[in-house]
Amino acid sequence: MTASSPEPSSGPFEVVIAGGGVGALETMMALRKFAADRVRITMVCDNDEFVYRPLIVREAFAYPPAPRYPLAPIAADHGAQLVSGRVAWVNPEERLLNTDGGEAIRYDALLVALGTQARPYYPHALTVDGLALDDTLHALARNVNEGRVRRVAFVVPPAAVWALPIYELALMMAHGAYSMSEHCAMSLVTPEAAPLEMFGTQVSGGVSALLALNGIDVFTASQAEVPDSRTVRVKPYGPELAVNRVVALPALVGADIRGLPVTADGFLAVDESGAVGGVDGVYAVGDITDFPVKFGGVAAQQADTAAAAIAALAGATVTPDTAEPKIQGILFTGDGPRYLTAQLSGRSVSMSRFSERPPAELKQKIFAKYLAPYLDQLERPERSERPGRTTVPS
Repeated sequence: MTASSPEPSSGPFEVVIAGGGVGALETMMALRKFAADRVRITMVCDNDEFVYRPLIVREAFAYPPAPRYPLAPIAADHGAQLVSGRVAWVNPEERLLNTDGGEAIRYDALLVALGTQARPYYPHALTVDGLALDDTLHALARNVNEGRVRRVAFVVPPAAVWALPIYELALMMAHGAYSMSEHCAMSLVTPEAAPLEMFGTQVSGGVSALLALNGIDVFTASQAEVPDSRTVRVKPYGPELAVNRVVALPALVGADIRGLPVTADGFLAVDESGAVGGVDGVYAVGDITDFPVKFGGVAAQQADTAAAAIAALAGATVTPDTAEPKIQGILFTGDGPRYLTAQLSGRSVSMSRFSERPPAELKQKIFAKYLAPYLDQLERPERSERPGRTTVPS
């Protein structure tokens, strides 16, 4: 269902963005580019900083902390009002977003970019929390490097997940053990037909070769049972693994937003423009949508598309970008990064590329047309006095 235009108003077109991650920030920046002063933007989120999540995976291996950027100056740079609060419910008939603090915010268009909630799938495993990897895995990495842990299983649950971090953790941990002349038997169990299959055949082949080179046994098209913290049963045809530790990705579920038509798992079904079916004036991007690939670069591309649609509602002349979405990412391995590219055609992969050299257009781990250059600008020395970035002490 395509969103209809709201009743004309005397003021600017009111856009409310719920969220403070990649999809939300990219939408804000794209909207300002497409619609300029035609729109008034309000961003509602319950956190006060943007964490560069793709780099968190390295923190357990003595890398610097992932960058964290205060949201207030980012919003100010793009003429947006920042409202602190959690989305409580949405009234689509009156076009109101209600916060847990009792504030009702009117919108002409609402963009939902709230991400997902991570829930442990295996009670007996160390669950990889995207914002607390250092706390969870630093001790394990040290124990592997010192030879006190000899067998580790990495497990991908059957629920909706973004699998890239588990491959990075396995490869970096294996490389660290090798560098310390320690041996650790490592296994990886995944329901995927091939490693990182969402990136296509060339990437799967390159990742498979890396896993084999690092001595990591891989069980694809398999489900893991974890009856206790020392056992992994590989189903339907694999062995029973005796291990010292089990590391697992969480299951991802959407935010159940009262007033919006979510799926059974809490996701929002969207069309090719990002419009949420069944309600007018509501769009969604990123992990909260029912699109199976949960990845910052995809969220950014969805954000650009949704921003163009919203800008058109606001009266701006926008030429839609009809290019098929592209997934571009970096796989940290402990022995130099690998660069992964996949061109999507619908929900299948039409091109796959695996390389040790970065594509010319990929300068950061998240490929985002407007957000990535902005973050790069914040890192420049001439802006070092501006309060645009903080880091967590190591």
